[in-house]
Amino acid sequence: MKVLVTGAAGFIGSHVARRLAETKRCEVLGVDNLGDYYDVALKRTRLAELGALEKFRFVQADFADAEKFAGLVAHFRPDYVAHLGAQPGVRYSMENPAAYVQSNITGFLNVLEACRARPPKHLVFASSSSIYGAGAKLPFSEDQITDQPISFYGATKKSNELMAYSYAHLYNLRITGLRFFTVYGPWGRPDMAPTLFARAISEGKPLKLFNHGKNLRDFTYVDDIVDGVVRALLYPPAERPTPPARIFNLGHHRPVETLLFVKMLEQLLGRPAQIELLPPQPGDMFETCADLTRVQAALGFTPKVALEDGLGRFVEWFKGYYKT
Repeated sequence: MKVLVTGAAGFIGSHVARRLAETKRCEVLGVDNLGDYYDVALKRTRLAELGALEKFRFVQADFADAEKFAGLVAHFRPDYVAHLGAQPGVRYSMENPAAYVQSNITGFLNVLEACRARPPKHLVFASSSSIYGAGAKLPFSEDQITDQPISFYGATKKSNELMAYSYAHLYNLRITGLRFFTVYGPWGRPDMAPTLFARAISEGKPLKLFNHGKNLRDFTYVDDIVDGVVRALLYPPAERPTPPARIFNLGHHRPVETLLFVKMLEQLLGRPAQIELLPPQPGDMFETCADLTRVQAALGFTPKVALEDGLGRFVEWFKGYYKT
């Protein structure tokens, strides 16, 4: 089978591409524009690791370029599409919202149009826990109203879900959106909390904790996320579902306070953190927790990696990659 993975040089995309290619049952084509939102060298190193796999090929391309992406899909003719590319980051969406419109809305439209022209068996795309905004109740379940996102990033991901619904309804496409909850692990993005915190601790620099370190996050290990993505991708609904586009949470269901997360990193790194407690930051959610009832029933998804084990694996990779 042929699988197209967008965002293949990214954190989650590279892990998904690896898992699929290593089965040796999938011919995987990775697509990424190698944008410079964060260190491109990290993206190239991920790609170098993937390049050793027989069933993986890479094309540098931007799905925000409608004509080129449509041509790529028409030529490759994928059986499955995992759309994991996006402009990430809650806080950066306050500084450069246009980047999010270009990638997350215009880019996603191009993906939908390419799939409409040449329908795959299934399109799976990355949504986010950030769509649960004002008024959300814990644990976050997929049937809650999500029309009050408190970040523009969350608003673009909500837009993706609405766009997917209309395309699934109008063109009978099989589409599934996955709401990721605070993914961490080896090869993680340098702008995310685990790497930011680990670098500050290792370098003895001040570590800023907003909301005085009291935010609770449903940290989910990347291998568990990959399990969910692959389960969803390769097993589309046999019949048209109701509603026509499915949505699932992928999380761990064990929220952890940020301050405790830092203390665990201190122990693993063997160094104390220079903590600076700050007020809440605009756009941040105080607590996230995934209700997994729906995804467990539909896909048999259950996270397996405890935070203690996952952080240990992350720190081992962090020390090796950053030479700390």
